[in-house]
Amino acid sequence: MTAPDLNSRPNSRPHAAARLDLRQDVALLTATLIDIYSVSGAEKEVADAVEHALRSIPQLELVRDGDSIIARTNLGRPERVILAGHLDTVPLPTTEGSLGTVPSYWPSGSPGEGILYGRGATDMKGGVAVQLALAAGLFDGGAEPDKDITFVFYDHEEVEAVKSGLGRLVRNHGHLLGGDFAILLEPTHGTVEGGCNGTSRFEATTVGEAAHSARAWMGSNAIHAAAPILARLAAYEPRTITVDGLDYRESLNAVKVSGGTAGNVIPDRCVVEINYRFAPDKTPDEAEQHVRDLLQGFDVVRTDSAAGARPGLNHPAAASFVAAVGAAPKPKYGWTDVARFSELGIPAVNFGPGDPLLAHKDNEHVEADAIRECLRVLRGWLTA
Repeated sequence: MTAPDLNSRPNSRPHAAARLDLRQDVALLTATLIDIYSVSGAEKEVADAVEHALRSIPQLELVRDGDSIIARTNLGRPERVILAGHLDTVPLPTTEGSLGTVPSYWPSGSPGEGILYGRGATDMKGGVAVQLALAAGLFDGGAEPDKDITFVFYDHEEVEAVKSGLGRLVRNHGHLLGGDFAILLEPTHGTVEGGCNGTSRFEATTVGEAAHSARAWMGSNAIHAAAPILARLAAYEPRTITVDGLDYRESLNAVKVSGGTAGNVIPDRCVVEINYRFAPDKTPDEAEQHVRDLLQGFDVVRTDSAAGARPGLNHPAAASFVAAVGAAPKPKYGWTDVARFSELGIPAVNFGPGDPLLAHKDNEHVEADAIRECLRVLRGWLTA
């Protein structure tokens, strides 16, 4: 019998709608979220479940836009904190026997104990489960947070930026996304990672003249002409730049080379694609100028760019949160949606359960206690 292709299963299929118990153990809630298929473009089922669960909490005001949800308290507190996380995952593993798939899996045989495997375990169902547990539990027993909170759950994070659910929320409901400080619950091993690097992509093009390869002297080889581009990139020494006390390591690399039309034709065009991860001390335009200076004499075109985010750890809310976590903050080398909050003028950090190096891997997993510890730290800080 052939195993079903889980990656190709339809977005809507006949079954009972998923239901979430927000007051169960947060690690078990994570497993329930993993069990809901939510590859980018198929977030409706998990968004429906999240919305249904949140609507049972009277202290929250909800707005849904597509498969993204904003849930806000309005307690009249002098400070507002945003807790944000994306609902989608990358496609399921295709390697036979992979553990990081759907549904979730507990190797211990005891749900809630030890390690939890499944697509999204690290990136970032554990963080979303913490958001949901906080939303449900902050008002239990008469206790209330000393800050107003905006919970943001959004779709299409794992695909091109133009589809981003968070970007859509900013455009359509930006007035609901104001705040003093934002925490993105991406996996950070339970350590605050401040800001993030920016990223830009470029194409450097060389042009030659086509000819029959048996008479190569009649043409000009565009691929050979690209050799100095690769040599400059190979010799480039990436910088480490300190921004607001955190050391951001940059990288500048060729990521793809394309050219040529046939095995017996001298290529008349070659394109080297380049990715630059730059520290948040510079704008995308300044990053572009840096690449142009390095590749002076070549035709360079910027094809995509996203600004980074300064860590903003000098903001009082950020400083108090770092103190609550109790560990020295680190820089975020990759790009995350903290940059979108930074563009809104909101200091933002990454903080969530799980090892970020396991994100998107076929054996994606998270420790149950890491999820519980993340919840404990955030709950303690929000109700301090």
